[in-house]
Amino acid sequence: MSDKKSSTAARSNDLVPLAFEPVFRDVVKAYGFLKTRARHTPTEYSEALSEIAGAQVYVKWENQQLCGSFKIRGALYAMYSLDAGQRGKGVVTCSSGNHGQGVALAARSMGVRAIVFVPETCPELKKHKIRQLGKDWVELRVAAGDYDFAEDEAHKFAAREGKTYLSSYEDAAVVSGQGSAGMEMFMDEPDIEYLLVPAGGGGLINGIAIAAKAVNPEVEIFGVQSEASNPWVVSWPDGIVKTVTYSDTVADGLAGAIPQSLLTLAKKRVSGMIEVAENDIERAIAFIHREHRQIIEGAGAVGVAALLSGEAKPNGRKTGIFVSGGNIGDAKLKEILASGF
Repeated sequence: MSDKKSSTAARSNDLVPLAFEPVFRDVVKAYGFLKTRARHTPTEYSEALSEIAGAQVYVKWENQQLCGSFKIRGALYAMYSLDAGQRGKGVVTCSSGNHGQGVALAARSMGVRAIVFVPETCPELKKHKIRQLGKDWVELRVAAGDYDFAEDEAHKFAAREGKTYLSSYEDAAVVSGQGSAGMEMFMDEPDIEYLLVPAGGGGLINGIAIAAKAVNPEVEIFGVQSEASNPWVVSWPDGIVKTVTYSDTVADGLAGAIPQSLLTLAKKRVSGMIEVAENDIERAIAFIHREHRQIIEGAGAVGVAALLSGEAKPNGRKTGIFVSGGNIGDAKLKEILASGF
């Protein structure tokens, strides 16, 4: 791990808030658009996790999604939601890697020019996939700093160039698009009572919560973060975004600050936040590889980590775990598998 760094987890006040508060109807619209454009990934019963939890456990495998993560859902739907003028001028975004892949695929498929900023910590695999998926429609820019720095650079560039900034989370269309994954999960298993979801910028957990609560109002939803980057955990008790200290994390897709808009929205449906250790995330990656022969990345493994570590407490309830992605580099995966977890 690198030396810890301070980060103000709030977004600057000049950023555009959600255009509207998404509700279940918006998720249904997004699902209708995406059902022929994204994969309906499986929600699968896990014998191994069920034995450990003492409860039925079902896993939503978004690592099998196009581009290897759920991010294609929000990226495609947000790009579709832009008007012709916005598309014509091109878009700018920032990504820790997975959203950038979704934007790249959306840009190429819809003929929209896109500039994708990523932090210098973005894994090489993810940078390669952004370039590969976007072809000539996408320009990748690597910012000399962490995610929050890269995002600030992307916002400034978009403002200077008069281009639309396409957020990876703080966008009603993105939240609605990510919610389509929650719709699928609860269409397949509507009786899930306890749900674990990775908490990053906030688009995914809010989208899934909107869908989940509409199908089963009694479901308890918990977000999961690494202790190395935990603004949701720190900010949750008071409902006000707080300053945190954070380190590099294997869950790179969850790293960085959160906006007040999505924290406030999450407070309406999400029950709480769970923190897991870095070692537990790596253990979860190895466990899923061994028991399910699935490759998942750190951000996608945090729900499994919460269950294996005992931080999540199903108490016999039917449990859902959302595995958000599988974009992990070969070298890191080999290192984890060789560590003896």
